[in-house]
Amino acid sequence: MGNREIFDQVSDMEKQIGELYEQLGDLKGRLSDLLEENHRLAVENHNLRNHLDHTETVTDKTAKTGSNKGSLPSEGYDNLARLYEEGFHICNLEFGSPRRNEDCIFCLDFFDKTK
Repeated sequence: MGNREIFDQVSDMEKQIGELYEQLGDLKGRLSDLLEENHRLAVENHNLRNHLDHTETVTDKTAKTGSNKGSLPSEGYDNLARLYEEGFHICNLEFGSPRRNEDCIFCLDFFDKTK
């Protein structure tokens, strides 16, 4: 095997390593996106389970007492306030999507209008 053939082989290997490095970078980016989405969905799932447990508890208590206290007009506002406190948007722009540990000026503006 001549020097030229060895040089060509090394050049081909270098090119393949470069392509593999690019593919690895792409996979790393996609994995990062998937991990972020998985975390976001886990938080949303946790919040939804807590909400479901809370709703079932309230429904059970209401069914046992037979009261109709839930028919007050402010119940809707109370529910929206509770959803906001649980970490969900209540504004018309992103209603129902999880807040990322930050206040939303549009959601807060809604509370100002209801006062």
